[in-house]
Amino acid sequence: METAASRRAALIAVTVMSFAVPFMLSGVNIGLPALGAEFSASAITLTWVTTIYSLATAVLLLPCGKLADIHGRKRVFIIGVALYTVASALCALAPSSATLLAARVVQGFGAAMIFATSTAILTSIYPASDRGRVLGINTAAVYLGLSAGPFLGGLIVGALGWRAVFWLNLPLTVLTLLFTLTQVHGDWADSPDDTLDLPGSLIYAAAVVALIVGFGQLPHLRAVPIIALGLVAGYAFLRQEGRCASPVLDLGIFRGNRVFTMSSLAALVNYAATASIAYLMSLYLQYIQSLTAAQAGLVLVAQPIVQTVFSPLAGRLSDRVQARYVASLGMAFTVAGLAMLTALSADTTLAYIIAALVVLGFGFALFSSPNVSALMGAVPRRHYGVASGLVAAMRTFGQMVSMGTVMILFTVFMGSAQITPEVYGAFLTSTRTAFVISAVLCAFGVFASMARGRNLLAGAPEAAGPAERT
Repeated sequence: METAASRRAALIAVTVMSFAVPFMLSGVNIGLPALGAEFSASAITLTWVTTIYSLATAVLLLPCGKLADIHGRKRVFIIGVALYTVASALCALAPSSATLLAARVVQGFGAAMIFATSTAILTSIYPASDRGRVLGINTAAVYLGLSAGPFLGGLIVGALGWRAVFWLNLPLTVLTLLFTLTQVHGDWADSPDDTLDLPGSLIYAAAVVALIVGFGQLPHLRAVPIIALGLVAGYAFLRQEGRCASPVLDLGIFRGNRVFTMSSLAALVNYAATASIAYLMSLYLQYIQSLTAAQAGLVLVAQPIVQTVFSPLAGRLSDRVQARYVASLGMAFTVAGLAMLTALSADTTLAYIIAALVVLGFGFALFSSPNVSALMGAVPRRHYGVASGLVAAMRTFGQMVSMGTVMILFTVFMGSAQITPEVYGAFLTSTRTAFVISAVLCAFGVFASMARGRNLLAGAPEAAGPAERT
């Protein structure tokens, strides 16, 4: 039985890393031009600085979740923080772009271990009556990192250079590592008799790599066979898991478990509909509204600030009200925000844009932590690590679909032309179309969210298995 002090320590450790990892991710993107200038790196190389990190993270999410269930969630979390710390130092010291890319792979592995265990640890040690609240705090830390990264990252890169972004995270990660080792008690290994399905893990990795690389090649025709290969590998993975005695992803947690299945689908839909918003709005504000990058960043920060403020409140509310109601209301607000953005034009006022972003931020806040709380509450303890990894995987796949859709629309309406005043009309058409598609997709997500059924209410006893949560 964990003490209150140990629970608080675990919440602090997980929350700090939930801030640090997104902060570095968004901060590094700001430093890419300076990095490219120092290494004389091509645009393709700069793209891989971000892509290779995402790939490394994605391929290990489910296997790391399973390892955490087998060997202990705190143990895998600690290894992840240690890897992330070492890799960050290697990135800061990298003498070449090749060395930097190798270090980013290791950093991605560490991030996968952190993502696959953070939610699982909090779900393991806090009762159902507090689950939404702590997950809301954790979600707020993620949004705070994402919002602070571009702003502080720009200041840091301008004053100290791109390497300082990596150095800045080291005190946080080192202190978190020491704090976790000394203050967080317990390991939470709830599936000690299971083994890792290595063939399934390798097939899953192949599927993820092919799908992410394939969607990154859209809308070129060369993307089609790569995506097809990814889909075939994904089918092979499901076949492997269905006949494996100790699968990476136990398909049984989906069968007869409407809460878990529909919560996972709602998460995928939400990310697929919204992941490209910041990208599209950044281009719109700088090209159509003629704002500087810094000015555009100040406008866009309205959304994550609202998310940061309201996520803990939404989580606390979901401890008292059925999560499907709170999350579905959040998805409905997201539809409203996206609908507002479908009216963008060259004459749209900044006040209107900020209002739309505030509505979106409020919608994201209401949806995210209640949805995760419902998802985690719908599986047995022995699957918490895998469920936590699945949450992160849904985010990755949703982002992939969202950006792939945008690339296709750009090609349809603008071809291969650069964004110049001559194609501003076509750019606006493609942007509005993207928001229409996203709004429709999110509207479907409202029904998926409501269709999940009842989740465990505050103070309700833990169910013995997934079937009881339908």
